[in-house]
Amino acid sequence: MNNVTSVLAQAKALSKQEQQELLTQLEEYLVLGSQVAQVTKEVKEMRFSKGRVCCYCEGTNVVRNGKRNGVQRYLCRNCNHSFSDLTNSATYRSKKTLDKWLRYAKCMLNGYSIRKSAEEVEISIATSFFWRHKILNCISEFLGVGSVEGVVEADEVFFAYSYKGTKTANMPRPSRKRGKQVKKRGISKEQVCVGTALDRQGNIIIELLCTGRVTANELERLYGNRIGEDSILCTDSHKSYIQFATGKSLDHKRIKRGRHKEDIYHINHINSLHSNLKKWMAKFNGVATKYLSNYMKWHKWINSFSAEKDIVRTKNLIVHSNIAHSYTMVKEFKTRIPIFV
Repeated sequence: MNNVTSVLAQAKALSKQEQQELLTQLEEYLVLGSQVAQVTKEVKEMRFSKGRVCCYCEGTNVVRNGKRNGVQRYLCRNCNHSFSDLTNSATYRSKKTLDKWLRYAKCMLNGYSIRKSAEEVEISIATSFFWRHKILNCISEFLGVGSVEGVVEADEVFFAYSYKGTKTANMPRPSRKRGKQVKKRGISKEQVCVGTALDRQGNIIIELLCTGRVTANELERLYGNRIGEDSILCTDSHKSYIQFATGKSLDHKRIKRGRHKEDIYHINHINSLHSNLKKWMAKFNGVATKYLSNYMKWHKWINSFSAEKDIVRTKNLIVHSNIAHSYTMVKEFKTRIPIFV
């Protein structure tokens, strides 16, 4: 009996719970271990796809500068800064190894809470919170705002303005009681307007626009140079879209209330996006508005890479969060404000 057959025989004798634990341990040892080297390689190739560039001054006069703890260092001859492949990324200055970050990425994609993710990866709850938003800050930078073309569906989705996590002394208004979202009926300044647009190729724009009802000027700020020429804009009959489309000379298909579609022109896809977004957001039990843009980009990333296998998505979440030159210090979270486009 060879070693593999012997191990399989022992595995069959284990209980279901023990087999699941064994599977998890094997996955971490075999899969995540091999992904660490792959992450470093892909980040290096994608960051320096046009040659070595300084992450501080963007100079190209960069030379090798030895290794520290087995990590290649570089020196910029222009600004004299030293850096590595992961400088100013989500994992920059982290005392934890990349395999823990990969395990954390898997928790994020599994939809685990900050507390459960902390337990799974064996880090503190505070570290789990900071890791989530360090990754999402970089994913936001990686994705950018984006653009759409062809048949474009556009609409808004609203979320109650939230000060979740803010100390009572720093609150600009009394805290809401449980179960009560907003005091005013309809759309008001108590709600955050998120502008969304998508085309039939799957490209998505999703950004915080304003508080309250959207105006033509705000639509221009978001979509002005991000909707391709000769595109066909499909929206509801709100006057802001009429003004915007007229100003941009876009072919505008207005879907009247009660109508579902006009031939191939409809807003069913954008309505479906909103429905899925609302269901996905509900599991977080409220998100502070200052972090809302991160969650919008997280949902956009999930949609953009939904066709990939889970193991590839786990790796890519860390790769993509390390490509962008975006490093957030812990103290910056305390002074963060909502990011409107």
